[in-house]
Amino acid sequence: MKHWQYSVSWGGNTESWGEMNTVLITGAGGFIGGWVVREFLAQGWRVLAVVHRRVPAWLREEESSGRLRLVVADLGDASQVAAMMAATAGSERVAAVVHCAGRASDAGWDREFRRANLDAVRHLGRLAIETGIPRFVFLSTTDVYGLRDFRGEDEATLPLAAFPRNPYPRYKIEAERWIRGHMASECYVILRPAQVWGVGDTTLTRRIVGFLRWSPWIVHFGNRRGANRWPLAHVRNVAAACYLAVTETTASGQAINVLDDERTTMDEWYRLLAEIYLPGKRFRTINLPMAVGALLGLPVEWISSALNLTHPMMDPSWYALHAVSANLDFGNERLRNLFANAGRRMVTRAEGLHELICGEPNQGSNGAGFE
Repeated sequence: MKHWQYSVSWGGNTESWGEMNTVLITGAGGFIGGWVVREFLAQGWRVLAVVHRRVPAWLREEESSGRLRLVVADLGDASQVAAMMAATAGSERVAAVVHCAGRASDAGWDREFRRANLDAVRHLGRLAIETGIPRFVFLSTTDVYGLRDFRGEDEATLPLAAFPRNPYPRYKIEAERWIRGHMASECYVILRPAQVWGVGDTTLTRRIVGFLRWSPWIVHFGNRRGANRWPLAHVRNVAAACYLAVTETTASGQAINVLDDERTTMDEWYRLLAEIYLPGKRFRTINLPMAVGALLGLPVEWISSALNLTHPMMDPSWYALHAVSANLDFGNERLRNLFANAGRRMVTRAEGLHELICGEPNQGSNGAGFE
């Protein structure tokens, strides 16, 4: 890929970053976006790290090194996106946009999901087109297929859910359709991560561990009794997929499932996390019908959404119960091909679990501890 001469003016300061690839990464202050930033920095790229509210200390340290520039913007506000892109206008300045930002939750107001997961894509996408940025990578989700039982189908045969009830996948689907309808196929890549995990995850892992901390049981709902697949996607595999989506021309115009090769059941994942975070605690397993799950989960989801909470007030929510009870067994052939063509290998489950136990150096992680 061509190296771009880059110069940015922001907040009254001007820097010349010379002959080097530059990428604009949204959601840089979050779990996934932060690892995407690290991946591009490790590959020798300059990074424009877009954050909204939260700015981790390590990002400020990277900014002082001169390899990264922080940009604060609300991507749901078209005027702020326009101002941000005006500072980086022109195809000679930014080689790619990797859009990680969004609202990922099973609760909240519909309009907030639309603003974060659709309007932001439109604002950023339009201005990327207008300024001639040659590559746009969008992080969607495997939830766009719906929460039901699958049998290893890949992206070529999986239809998008026709009428998703939850606004999270609904607006991800609309965003994907907008991208396909407005961008040339050689300019975009859609990545669909499954359940992202790894060092620094304070969302899904925290919720599961929080439940196991007080519960004497591992609880499953429905008729699969925990034997259903929980489709893990290690965060470093997601970050590497983002990098390869930018640098590998074979990814152009594709929608790519991002998930690990190993098949991990829901029961197995509960027990693996318990071994790491709650060593010595023993669990009995109980299985309950989904009707009981509805009595527990529906009120949680309704109240949490009415209050516009970023996460449900407690577990389980009705949407989460469907997620942990369905056999989410997707294929990842396109991801395998992407890694193989680039000579990369995926992080294994064993490596990821070791990282959870030990933590990663210089990542601001406390290892396996949740406070």
